[in-house]
Amino acid sequence: MADHELIDAARALLDRCRRKKLTIATAESCTGGLLAATLTEVPGSSDVVDRGFVTYSDAAKQQMLGVAAETLTRHGAVSRETAEAMARGVLAQAPVDLAVSITGIAGPGGATPGKPIGLVHLAAASTSGALAHHERHYGDIGRAGVRRASVFDAIAMLNALAETEKPRGE
Repeated sequence: MADHELIDAARALLDRCRRKKLTIATAESCTGGLLAATLTEVPGSSDVVDRGFVTYSDAAKQQMLGVAAETLTRHGAVSRETAEAMARGVLAQAPVDLAVSITGIAGPGGATPGKPIGLVHLAAASTSGALAHHERHYGDIGRAGVRRASVFDAIAMLNALAETEKPRGE
């Protein structure tokens, strides 16, 4: 991975979390583990990154993160409700301070009426109760472009969340 902009963003996030003694876990669908790979590309990331869940299928979202079948049926895998349930599911399954989830349509297929290629929902949550959601419309910028933009936004969301969190132990 030679994406220096992403690696620099990941390094800044990890440094902030390290200073505050915060840990992270991820849940990824359309990015297929790219966020976790980006974070762990940084040497020493193991003191911040605990684990990553790649929940590409609806069954994986249900089994690994506890996303309710009703949420997936009513709102779809690519929705605010599912992204938030995924982030909360990470916190329920992993002993971490911060969680982020990504679910979307990277393309070139998969679009449905009202859910175009490039639609991504991201959610970040903390054990202190904070929960943030972003809906992104990246457009049809190519599969790699959607995945990269999603990872960049997820890192930014985690960074914003980490900035507001109190250091662990205080």
